[in-house]
Amino acid sequence: MKILLIGGSKSGKSRLAQRLAKKLAAGGPMYYWATMEPVDGEDRERIEKHLLDREGWGFETVECGRGLESAPLPEGCGIASVLFDSVTALVTNEMFGGFVEENFDAKGAAKRAEEAQESSFRGLMRLADSFGNIICVADDVFRDGIVFDKTTELWRAALAAVLNRLAAAFDAVGEVTAGVLIPHKGVFPQLEED
Repeated sequence: MKILLIGGSKSGKSRLAQRLAKKLAAGGPMYYWATMEPVDGEDRERIEKHLLDREGWGFETVECGRGLESAPLPEGCGIASVLFDSVTALVTNEMFGGFVEENFDAKGAAKRAEEAQESSFRGLMRLADSFGNIICVADDVFRDGIVFDKTTELWRAALAAVLNRLAAAFDAVGEVTAGVLIPHKGVFPQLEED
């Protein structure tokens, strides 16, 4: 099964994704595909928090924040479930990884955004087709009503395009708010109450 979950910061989407991965794995192997490439202490704290949150769940962690089209895949992944966290970080890494300021004039930024969109989507579909189940998590960065600088808007547009394409290709799509799932497409696995 292919599931896309989107939600705001601290919405409960990662916790729900963990529960869905465990349900879909049905005792089989589970992977947590971590994409954050930490740049400061705050990032490292978030990583530590996520590690603690999934401690004891049985996930094996794969750390790979970009280049999914050629990333090595775990042996036997075809029967495994993978929690991919997050599409947002992937698109960010693909667009800004190896940042060189002169590449970010208007033309360079647009080219990087287009490349990030394509490589992110192709890489995610490679994972979706390689694993038995995939649950992708993404941040909702579209409701603040703020007009950002051109480069940030290009990044948001690239992320939106990837999410739209995944939503079309995946079996189920949902929004998470305050830990509550709001399904928008498909049928989600029934979970036990905590």
